[in-house]
Amino acid sequence: MKPISFLLAAALAFTAPVQAERIKDIAAIQGVRVNQLAGYGLVVGLDGTGDQTTQTPFTTQSIASMLTQMGVNLPTGVNMQLKNVAAVMVTAELPPFSQSGQMLDVTVSSIGNAKSLRGGTLVMTPLKGADGQIYAMAQGSLVVSGAGASANGSKAQINHLSVGRIPAGATVERGVATALGESGSINVELRQSDFSTAARVVDAINARFGKETARALNGRVVQVKTPVGESERVAFLGAVESLEVDPAVAMAKVIVNARTGSVVMNQKVMLDPSAVSHGNLSVIINTQPVISQPAPFSRGETVVTAQSEIEIRQQPGEVMLLKGGASLADVVKALNSIGVTPQDLLAILQALKASGALRAELEVI
Repeated sequence: MKPISFLLAAALAFTAPVQAERIKDIAAIQGVRVNQLAGYGLVVGLDGTGDQTTQTPFTTQSIASMLTQMGVNLPTGVNMQLKNVAAVMVTAELPPFSQSGQMLDVTVSSIGNAKSLRGGTLVMTPLKGADGQIYAMAQGSLVVSGAGASANGSKAQINHLSVGRIPAGATVERGVATALGESGSINVELRQSDFSTAARVVDAINARFGKETARALNGRVVQVKTPVGESERVAFLGAVESLEVDPAVAMAKVIVNARTGSVVMNQKVMLDPSAVSHGNLSVIINTQPVISQPAPFSRGETVVTAQSEIEIRQQPGEVMLLKGGASLADVVKALNSIGVTPQDLLAILQALKASGALRAELEVI
């Protein structure tokens, strides 16, 4: 039996009984959230794997604009043929309560036709929020978790080469103001709406801090009264987040990394009765050169043509019945029995989720 992933095997090795969870694990404080940042920049220093400037004119326009800002004036009509530069989008998340000078991790993604960003350096790029204001500046050397090589039309590649990360690659220039309990109360939002869990959160808070401290507004939001002073408010919210509650809804989750093919399931993942059919289709093209020589003294020319042989191989699909209420071990055993690879597993899990058979939250990172 072929293993799907070492991560899945590790997940099966330990099975813990159902325990109470902290409020901070099943809920979040309203208004305390991350903010998405994005920016357009250039990655330089590539080893001939950058954008083909004839097909990506925005790359040459960006280079010309950057050089002009640095005092370098290019001659009119110059045709730049660069292979070491790539146009990229830079994204990051600004955590709540971020202050000027804090460092953020950034993700750099190619938007042109660059073959690889490996070994490149991101030039200073402003990162803007939804309001158009600059909140951070990014710059640094990329870390690309992949490798590839090509020669004479042959190519080999491991993982994705067009996306990289820069740990601590951005510096926060300004933070986002967050009003926390200034009106005398805060709202605690459950990550998954459930009336029973909301009632249990209210009971836990009132049992610890006194009656009428918390009240449920609906199946997701619980309103909590807070102290007046800032220091007292922070200590109070920390104590609230540390309270343990037995959630009525199990947080079943499947995490999928589409770039590396990693799949992680927790032990609460369940399946309704379903059937899965899986088959592999491969196309093999073999091209051989054919040389035609002219007859002697015929004044003809040697002609080189190519003759291709195309073969299509399809493995028969096997239908596997997954019984309802299957445990994680049953799910993994059934998928392994039909010989799925991690990439095949991504498609099967998405189809199971779309059909309603997968009783878990599917998150793609």
